Amino acid sequence: MSFDIFVCRFENGEPAPLDMSAAHEVLAPYVVARDPRANLLHVRTAEMEEADVFFSSPDSITFNRFGGGGIMDLLAVLLRRLDAVLVVPGGPTMIRRDEDRDLLPAALRDEWTVIVARTGAEIDRAIRAS
Repeated sequence: MSFDIFVCRFENGEPAPLDMSAAHEVLAPYVVARDPRANLLHVRTAEMEEADVFFSSPDSITFNRFGGGGIMDLLAVLLRRLDAVLVVPGGPTMIRRDEDRDLLPAALRDEWTVIVARTGAEIDRAIRAS
């Protein structure tokens, strides 16, 4: 898929920093190319599925040109490790547990669909349904 999705953290409705060291640790085994000037990693799973991963800001990681179950499973691990949510512009915001809904900004919580998605398969179904 060639659109952007965003890994983010929120506390009390405000953006919160992600643990970028942990993010790099999760992604490191899958990195096949990197561009430090653009804060870009190109990752590839064992299933040969790929994604571009941009470390956009201290509170956001962007996935672009992604697809396949292996990438979705990797996203699920990343979300769990970072205690983060997945924001799909024009689609759902995916949280890992119902209580995470209270951490979201009002605009995401009240104006967009928020669903619980814990696994790569659940993330994939939610994106495809949007």
